[in-house]
Amino acid sequence: MHIGILGAAFNPPHLGHLLMAQQALDFAHFDEVWFTPTYHHTFAKQTELPEHRLAMAKLMVAGNPRFKVSALEIEHVLDGNTINLLPILRHAYPQHLFTFIIGSDNLPTFHKWGRWQELVNQLPFLVIPRAGHANTPLYENMSVLEHPLLVITNISSTGIRQRLKAGLPIGYFVTSNIQSYIQKHKLYK
Repeated sequence: MHIGILGAAFNPPHLGHLLMAQQALDFAHFDEVWFTPTYHHTFAKQTELPEHRLAMAKLMVAGNPRFKVSALEIEHVLDGNTINLLPILRHAYPQHLFTFIIGSDNLPTFHKWGRWQELVNQLPFLVIPRAGHANTPLYENMSVLEHPLLVITNISSTGIRQRLKAGLPIGYFVTSNIQSYIQKHKLYK
C-alpha cells in the first residue's frame, strides 16, 4: 500500500488536518493516511502531553477506515526529527511505500529539519498548499498537490489555541469530540 504520513504535533488536531488528509486520498491517490503525532516538537514549541494529542488524533479519525493513527513517534520517544522515524517505519512496515505530507507553511523552515538533505533523498514529500503561504521553496523529491477542486485553508493549531485563550469558540475548527475532550481535560488554558 501507498501510505501518506501526516506528521505533526496535533496540538490540537483540527479540520485543516482532516482536509489535508482527505485531499491527499482524493487527489494523490494514497491508500491510507496515517496521522503521526510527534512525541517532541522539533522546534521546541510548547505542546500538551503526548498522551492527550494522541488521544485527540484517534478521536478525529474514528470512523474513517482509510485514516489511521500511528503512535510510533510517541512509543519510541523520538525527538521530532522525521529522519529518525524512517527506519522504524520501514522495519515495522516493509511492505508499504511511504510519502510524507506537509503543509506549505513548513517550506520556509524545512532547511532546519534534522538531516533534511538526507530526508528528502530517502522519502518523497507531498506539499499541501496552505492559505497565506507560498508553495516555495521546493526541494528535491517534493511535489505540490494541485487540483481544481482542492480546498485551501489557514486553520492552524496555533490559531485554535489562541482562540481558546481569548475565550472564543472553536466548534467550526475541530470535530465535536475533540472540542469535548479539550473541555473535559481543561487543555490550552
